[in-house]
Amino acid sequence: MLSSSVLVLNRSYLPVHVTSVKRALILLYQGIARAVDENYRTFNFESWKDLAAADISKSIGLVDRAIRIPRVIILINYDKLPKRHIKFSRANIFLRDRNRCQYCGNEFKKSELNLDHVIPRTRGGISSWDNVVCSCIPCNRQKGGRTPEEAGMKLIKKPRKPEWSPYYHISINNILYKEWMPFLSLVDNAYWNVELEES
Repeated sequence: MLSSSVLVLNRSYLPVHVTSVKRALILLYQGIARAVDENYRTFNFESWKDLAAADISKSIGLVDRAIRIPRVIILINYDKLPKRHIKFSRANIFLRDRNRCQYCGNEFKKSELNLDHVIPRTRGGISSWDNVVCSCIPCNRQKGGRTPEEAGMKLIKKPRKPEWSPYYHISINNILYKEWMPFLSLVDNAYWNVELEES
């Protein structure tokens, strides 16, 4: 329970990070952050620990009482935003294309997909958001080293760099707790998240 996720907001109520319950409680106790409830009220550690936990599954035990787990905290003196740079990585390409082959339109597990250069590298195609798409193995083999037109195939949609929220890796599909929804509604391991080199 202590390692479950808590959404961290800057003082403008914009999401900047996800941390653990343990770290969130430390920040609350140190006075660096305040807990935010479902009615957007904020609480310091003392007032938060006095707030009753209606559901025992949403609380953790202290020596003398149970304390409600905060799902959203706000940093009191932090007003910065994370950089909007979106890494050009396999995970982000698969996320952009929703694990769908951009030629046949079928959804696959990540292990059944690969990346395809729309304009092949042998023809001067570059590795960039505008030239790389998800492709299932059969479609990739069918296309080979040709352009989609030459292979008699059509792209479902033209690839482009995604525009996600400033909060770098949360999308609407990845919301873990309903308490996060109001703060993420602006948004539509090593192998998957390594930034690919654009050429």
